[in-house]
Amino acid sequence: MFVGTFEHALDGKGRVVLPVAFRHQLAERGIVSQYQGCLGLWTEDGFADVAARLTEKVRAGLVTQNAVRALAADAAEVRPDSQGRVFLPQRLRDYAGLERDVVIIGAVDRAEIWNADRWRTVRTEADETLLAAVNDLGI
Repeated sequence: MFVGTFEHALDGKGRVVLPVAFRHQLAERGIVSQYQGCLGLWTEDGFADVAARLTEKVRAGLVTQNAVRALAADAAEVRPDSQGRVFLPQRLRDYAGLERDVVIIGAVDRAEIWNADRWRTVRTEADETLLAAVNDLGI
């Protein structure tokens, strides 16, 4: 399970240090791809699950095959080095607007890598959504 918020910076080679809390889950290999304005980072099994669920939506006619194409075509395998760094391809950094300061968050079944400024905006919306959900659902 991925939880927590961690502030990091990209180095000059496009690498980011993974939080220690996430490294054991991604020690062998992870998959990073575009995801809702940020980068999603899954375990190999987690990515396979997302791809399978998306493929089922294609078969059901709920989304087009282009959704699967985009997810898979932009995906990249990542393996943390001895310092816990992973390389993020330029095309993915461009998609997520990653330049220097990034925020890595846990999103239960995945980690997300955000442009720090973009995350601050999303964080405010997420806090409000959680508050409404807690109140509406009586959690």
